[in-house]
Amino acid sequence: MEFTHEKGALRETITARRRALEEPDWQKNDETRCETLLGQLGTPGVIALYASRKQEPGTLIAIRRLLELGWQVLLPKLSKEPDWAWATGELRPGWAGIPEPTDQGLGIGSLALADVIVVPCLAVSRDGTRLGMGGGWYDRALHHRRPGTPVWALANSDEVLPRLPHEPHDLPVDAVITEDGFTRLGAGSVS
Repeated sequence: MEFTHEKGALRETITARRRALEEPDWQKNDETRCETLLGQLGTPGVIALYASRKQEPGTLIAIRRLLELGWQVLLPKLSKEPDWAWATGELRPGWAGIPEPTDQGLGIGSLALADVIVVPCLAVSRDGTRLGMGGGWYDRALHHRRPGTPVWALANSDEVLPRLPHEPHDLPVDAVITEDGFTRLGAGSVS
């Protein structure tokens, strides 16, 4: 129970810091993260990515660039159960105003098509623990990826922390992309 309280306080602190970040800083950081993401990817395949909303690391530029480069992009369709759809055109506001594709959902199992998965977070720790928004959507969704598929998070550099509270249902990420670059996380990472 203490973890839930500790996570809640962290979420509030990080959300307040994000709200204080000026728009030009968000744009500059998003462009840098996008270039880093593209630089880490190899031959075009399938990438699962989130469609960002205001005051979270942006992905809308990355989605456009990935499509131009020949990637197939899976985006979440947020509801109680995880679902995914192809990014093929316009996005519409979905649950809680989060952008989502207008196309039909492909089902939870479609995440197994992804060669790399990029998830949102509020913070990550050096061991790969990810702090999300608290609904557990990605923790449920990531069980449906192919074994060995890398999971990367996008964050601001001050959101990479030495340690975060961890609960049994929390699934780790393999790396984080910030405005400072790409960092591998977990037991195999080099500090």
